[in-house]
Parts: sequence; C-alpha cells; structure tokens
Amino acid sequence: MITLAFEGLSDRLEAAFKRLRSKGKLTQADVKEAMREVRLALLEADVSYKVAKDFTNKVTERAIGSQVMESLTPAQMVVKIVNEELTQLMGGTRTRLSSASSPPTVVMMCGLQGSGKTTHSAKIALMLKNQGNRPLIAACDIYRPAAIKQLQIVGGQAGVPVFEMGQENPVIIAKEAVKLAKDQGYDYVFLDTAGRLHVDEELMDELKNIKSEVKPHEILLVVDAMTGQDAVNAASSFNEALGIDGLILTKLDGDTRGGAALSARAVTGKPIKFVGTGEKLGDLDVFHPERMAGRILGMGDVLSLIEKAESTIDEKRAMEMEEKLRKNKFDLNDLLDNFKQMRKIGSMQELLAMIPGLGKQAKNVNVDEKEFDKIEAIILSMTKKERAKPDIINPSRKKRIAAGCGQRVEDVNKLLSQYKQMQKMFKQFSGKGSKNRMRKMGLGNMDFNNVDLSKFGM
Repeated sequence: MITLAFEGLSDRLEAAFKRLRSKGKLTQADVKEAMREVRLALLEADVSYKVAKDFTNKVTERAIGSQVMESLTPAQMVVKIVNEELTQLMGGTRTRLSSASSPPTVVMMCGLQGSGKTTHSAKIALMLKNQGNRPLIAACDIYRPAAIKQLQIVGGQAGVPVFEMGQENPVIIAKEAVKLAKDQGYDYVFLDTAGRLHVDEELMDELKNIKSEVKPHEILLVVDAMTGQDAVNAASSFNEALGIDGLILTKLDGDTRGGAALSARAVTGKPIKFVGTGEKLGDLDVFHPERMAGRILGMGDVLSLIEKAESTIDEKRAMEMEEKLRKNKFDLNDLLDNFKQMRKIGSMQELLAMIPGLGKQAKNVNVDEKEFDKIEAIILSMTKKERAKPDIINPSRKKRIAAGCGQRVEDVNKLLSQYKQMQKMFKQFSGKGSKNRMRKMGLGNMDFNNVDLSKFGM
C-alpha cells in the first residue's frame, strides 16, 4: 500500500492541521507555528532539510496573504495550499513514459545494486504488454551472479521475451537487442543494466557508453525508497553523470518514511514515473503527484480506486451483476464471485483508505481478511443448487455445509442471515424510483467525512 510509506508524515500533518482548525481566525503566529510542525514532520519523514525548508517557506508566504487570513475557513485554505504545494513538490502532474516516433522505444534502466532494476524492468514491460504493446527485455548485467537467470524468470512470469548474449560486452548486447527489436517488430526495449553497491567511475563509464551507442529515448533511475537520504545522493550522482529522464521508486509498501520520494524529485528535478508497491509483478502504479498528495493529507484517492477496479474487474461480468441486482436475482454464486473480484483489487483496508474522508479512519479499522476466507469456504461447501436457492438450506444441509468447510453451524446461519439482509436492501433499491429513495435516505450525496464505520461492523 503506497500510503504506508507516508503514514508517519500523514499523521503529523493531520495533527498540525487539527490545531489550526480549532481556531476561528488565524494569525501569522498560528500559521508559522503550524509550518514549524509541518517542517518537523517532513524532516522526520526523511525529507532533506533544504527541501523541507523551501517547502514550508512557500506555504507560509502564500498562507499569510489576506485571502487566507480573511477567509471564513482559513484552516481549510491552508490545507488547500499545502495540498497544492505538496503536489508541485512531487512533480505537479503525471509524466508519461516516452514513446519513439519510430519504434522501438529504448528504455535504459539504471540504479544501484539491489534497488529492483531487474524486477521493475519486467513490471513495466508487463504493464505495457497488457496495454497491447510488444516489449523486449535485454540482459545487460553480466556481472551479478545469476542476474541473467533472474531476468529470464521474471520475464517468463510476465510473458515477455528476454534477449541475452551471456558474458558479452554490455554495449554490444544493448546494440544487438535494439537491432533485433527493429527487425522483429518489438515496440519497447528495456535495457536491464548492471548496478553496484555504490556509485563508482567504472559503472558510470559503462552506462555512458551504452547511452552513447544506443541513444535511449528514456533513462529511468530505479531508487530504493527504504535507503533514505542515500537514495537522494545516488539519484543526484546518476543524474549528473547520465542526465536521467525519470525515477522509479521501489519498496513504498515497506517500513520506510517515504521522504526520499519527495527529496529525490526535488534534488534531480526529474519526475517520478512509477512506484513499486509490492513484490508481485502486478504491484506497480503509475505515479500521480496530485493523487499522492491527497492520500498523504487524508483526502483519499478515488480515481486510483476506479482505475484499479477497471483494470481488474471483468466488465461483462460487472454488467451481468448489475442486471441481477436490478432484478433482485443476486444469489450466493454472485456473492462469491463478487468477493473474488474485490480481492483482486486489494485488501479492504487499502480500498477504504482510498475513499475520500475514510483514509484516516481506515487505519483504525480492524478488517479481518480471514473472515472473507471463512465466507468463501462456507459458500464453496454448498452445492450449486444451494448457492442458487439458499432458501432450500434446512438444518441438515447446514450441518453438512459446516462439516464440509470446518466451520460451525452458527457461522452458516450468520452468512445466510446477512445474505437475506442484503436481499432486502437490493429489493428496496431495485425498480422505479430507486434513485429518489437513495436521495431521501441521504445516500445520493453522502458526506464520507462523517461516516461512522462501526455501523458497517468495522
């Protein structure tokens, strides 16, 4: 989950803004005190001192203007300014991967050893493949033991071909890979170059030679967010030597304070293009500065939630489900399918955190994912007929279902009771006038900032 990296920063900023909201009118002293808290929060999150100072100076300059001080909601205006400046600090707007006018587009992946170049070469290639492109990955790391084998494994998992020439000169490997891509109609070539434990002259010379020979359209630096300020120093060195075009931040799902993400962008002036959020090949997100700023400030990220849903949920199946809901024909087969579709998107905690106004509450919600396993097991223990017509499940059937999935009869009763409640709700909202009924109940324009999650059993 991306916001895990910024959890500490998010909490500190929320505390600073809470104090501002408790005041009706703001003075310059109030704003400066709040910005001092913001600067400390940024420093604790591993943002470099200069970046933190410049950021708070910009916010302070804007926040002590008459537009804010004379506003009816000055605290909200300050939060709005912080949101805008945080978005600018992270790049302003999304920056797309370059695309050559005449394929293939050559992407050179570089970074220190262990930063995740090999895995993320396959991750981006898989993302492009799923979008209808034909990517190729070239094994240009001839030094690290089993580097070529690792690339072949992740390439195989992604279904993307890997070009390798053993221990040949990496410059020649890169040239031949681009030549093959042109001849065989690949539209992207990813050069998985070698890394070192630290920046050295030998490494940079090799990368410069590859750049000079194949003239990549894009040089992406893979940065391990968990290395803190070391990541910023490495980013600065690579940028000075190669002139990178963008950053990929990895391990943003780990125990990291996330400040390196903000500092690396500010120090290099280069956009963050992708973020790695887990170990699986699908755990890669396009970086949207404005959405990340919103999530850090607890404003949710509904657009990313929608995109995640669109990329994982079968559209035809979703339309069928909508039709069944409308006609109140939603059975336990559909409930099981719904669970599977939802779990493809992510955990319930992740989904709640993306909903505006629920981000802060979601962290305190204990969502036991094992409960979903239990429900799936109970449904799978039923016959097809029982799933389609739950009303036929009598006491003897309940006993058999419970024994078949290792659960109690009480658990089966609880599921069936919840299903009946869902049916009643769907019946209420199906047919004519359903939208009006939703409006009357306050669901048409719900304010998620005041939602009590305990009402949903969370």
